[in-house]
Amino acid sequence: MRTVTGTRGIVTAPHHLAAEAGCSVLRDGGTAVEACVAVAAALAVAYPHMTGIGGDGFWVIREPDGRVHSIHGCGGAATAADLSLYEGLDAVPTRGPLAANTVAGTISSWEAALTDPACTLPLDRLLRDAIRHAEEGVAVTAGGAGIASAKGGELRRQPGAYASVFEPEGRPLAQGEVLRQPLLAATLRALAAEGLDSFYRGPLAATIAQDLAALGSPVSAADLAAHGASRPDPLHTAIAGATLYNATPPTQGFASLLILALFDRLEADAADGFAHVHGLVEATKQAFLLRDVHVGDPAFTEFDFQALLSDPSALDDIAARIDTARALPWPQPPQWGDTCWFGAADADGRIVSCIQSTYFEFGSGLVLPQTGITWQNRGSSFRLAASGWNALKPGRKPFHTLNPALAVFADGRVMAYGTMGGEGQPQTQAALFTRYARFGVDLQDAISAPRWLLGRTWGEQSTTLKLEDGFDEGLYAELAEAGHDVERVGPLTATMGHAGAIVRLADGSFAGATDPRSDGGVAGW
Repeated sequence: MRTVTGTRGIVTAPHHLAAEAGCSVLRDGGTAVEACVAVAAALAVAYPHMTGIGGDGFWVIREPDGRVHSIHGCGGAATAADLSLYEGLDAVPTRGPLAANTVAGTISSWEAALTDPACTLPLDRLLRDAIRHAEEGVAVTAGGAGIASAKGGELRRQPGAYASVFEPEGRPLAQGEVLRQPLLAATLRALAAEGLDSFYRGPLAATIAQDLAALGSPVSAADLAAHGASRPDPLHTAIAGATLYNATPPTQGFASLLILALFDRLEADAADGFAHVHGLVEATKQAFLLRDVHVGDPAFTEFDFQALLSDPSALDDIAARIDTARALPWPQPPQWGDTCWFGAADADGRIVSCIQSTYFEFGSGLVLPQTGITWQNRGSSFRLAASGWNALKPGRKPFHTLNPALAVFADGRVMAYGTMGGEGQPQTQAALFTRYARFGVDLQDAISAPRWLLGRTWGEQSTTLKLEDGFDEGLYAELAEAGHDVERVGPLTATMGHAGAIVRLADGSFAGATDPRSDGGVAGW
């Protein structure tokens, strides 16, 4: 794979149909924001195992005038989702009605983003490709078929329309077979006709609430009506030659920024050498130690994340805890999630980093029978505790692994980047960013090169440092000798995330890359 270039705009997404949908919006005079709405809608259709309009979404946007701002489409717990609802349980279930306990915020993030006066294309144009793909069908990818087969047993047992939508022949669809979603197509048409607010306070909201109630979810019409996107200032930190931006809590954007700020203080002379990989792994540990204590709904913490990221002496102190030769004993409890990151840039200089998710594959497993919406299970991460970190409370926003990254370089470049991968998101971001920004690796090569992941993966209990094949053979031994619990996982694998990146170069042209581990594409104009 090669880095894709463009002169008028660029879009990258983990499914090629979504990238094409976004680029077609740019060609029709749309902005990068409008392109990302088209991408998001197309991904909801073509990549339903990873994302959908029944999930949450986060945006970081750099405007042509240099202003950087963010949008959080993050739903809180239902009013009825208190400890009494889960009496007798040790944890919130990961599937089923009790897992569908938070409002879906993705559509509210689209609505907020489109309030930009520069966004002038009609909504039916932005949703056009997604509607067509839902009606006519899309070919199931290898990854989608594998997940549907592996998870079908637990998903088809859930109330709702999962089996009728995703197993129309009475079995999981195989790679290459066509997935049609007429209910979802009708829902997208309704949004185009009624407006995005209808998802929360219109005719569509009434239908959604009716379905959720019938399936046993605690999310009510009142919960939908009370929801709105928020616009917190993004977090930022300075490193040599760049200022980095990411989303505030409840996302783990703080950890992603802290990893790079700490690594900026370490010596490393080559990409993917011991000092590079060990340094980032150890920076990750320090960042996760703070993340797992403080990051969650910002209404429930007094920790000043921005103050730490802006304090060089405090960052120096944390970096000094890193032993550049030995590994800190691990593990810590992981966080999970399946996600889609995507980005777009337009000729005016607008760059968007965007990420959305339904948390687990196919979320809670509840597919609403009248709308075809797959509802997220993000609230299954809540702790069933009276107080403390991420404790379940009505209205509280759950901890989010989602975090969209953006970097503004002193030389005039602007980069948007991100990945799916739950616990691995900050680690993959750090790998691809440092390869490109610190060591000058080609953008596509920075993503395609082998990666690592500290911690557990889906279905596995090991908390090893997992590395793909392809590093210098001596590195695996060096890391093991330094105390890392090294596990080799073979060739490139989606376990390491589906990453992507776009760069607006100083001359106004564009570069973009996608992950060979995904079904992605880059569309340059």
